[in-house]
Amino acid sequence: MIKVNTEDHPWNKPLTVQELLDEKGYIFPHIVVRINGQYIEEDDYATQLVQDGDDVLVLHLMAGG
Repeated sequence: MIKVNTEDHPWNKPLTVQELLDEKGYIFPHIVVRINGQYIEEDDYATQLVQDGDDVLVLHLMAGG
């Protein structure tokens, strides 16, 4: 089990950050991902693995005024 934005999410296989984003339907153009408090570079989404027990925070950035 992993946490994604404080909600439980099943974990049953090696999963990359990009696969998790796709699975959860995050399609925003500007996303920030932190795993266990550590910032993940966007260039690493396809290779960074999410491990069982990880706490993942996904934020989408919005411009406004």
